[in-house]
Amino acid sequence: MLDSVTLEDSIGDILRKARISAAATPEAVAAAAGLSATDYALLEEGGRVPKALDYPAVGRLLTLDGKKLERVASGWLPAPVDLSLWRELRVITTEDPQDGMKVHAYLVWDEVTREAALFDTGFDAGVIQKVIDENQLQLKHIFITHSHGDHVAALAPLRALHPKVRLHSSSKAAPAEARNRANDFINLGSLRITNRDTPGHAEDGVTYVVGNWPEDASHVAIVGDAIFAGSMGGARDQLELARTKVREQIFSLPSETLICPGHGPLTTVGEEKVNNPWFL
Repeated sequence: MLDSVTLEDSIGDILRKARISAAATPEAVAAAAGLSATDYALLEEGGRVPKALDYPAVGRLLTLDGKKLERVASGWLPAPVDLSLWRELRVITTEDPQDGMKVHAYLVWDEVTREAALFDTGFDAGVIQKVIDENQLQLKHIFITHSHGDHVAALAPLRALHPKVRLHSSSKAAPAEARNRANDFINLGSLRITNRDTPGHAEDGVTYVVGNWPEDASHVAIVGDAIFAGSMGGARDQLELARTKVREQIFSLPSETLICPGHGPLTTVGEEKVNNPWFL
């Protein structure tokens, strides 16, 4: 389960990412915001929001939605998710022992066959193996959303524990037989897993969609860092590609689709369309 309901990115994080992608100076953003350079620096560094901030002007400069930006700054959170609708889904959060950064892995399985698939690995193979053992699962597949270190740190020990597991990745460095292909689908008992390319944050970024849940539960989209609740992974000079892919590949899913990001709380397609400031 998620440790607490807090957004991955503060308003300061969002502004910093957007400023870097827009190649704007801190002084230019401070002027648009109506802040001194000192107050703006404090906002980026610590997320401390001044009482008066010109959100529309900042949004125009950084191509963010000013109203949504203000909503996030005012404490917006996605509505709590009732995971009992997806009884065979587990959020497994691990922490980098060096800097304390937290990342989510996701385990899903078929209730009847007990065949399981893991999406990303986080840092700790032991925590994941414990969930596998507790639920008497057979790990058949490991799906990688992108190859950044925090998402694949425990890949080697997990493959050692499960030498027959099938790897799925969009990395050019992955073996040919492990690379995702357009229109691929994997059956996991009655569940069906497909992939959608979502590069931008990472060259090999991919979203996996898990469908055919029992009792008409909505689809689950495991997105890596393509999008967070109220934000998205940094994309620098690939921002427009990242946004376009989210619109095309994630926002085209039904609004009730559960979004499972690499960091921060769970959310839905509908929540992000209405509240995510990166999308005008």
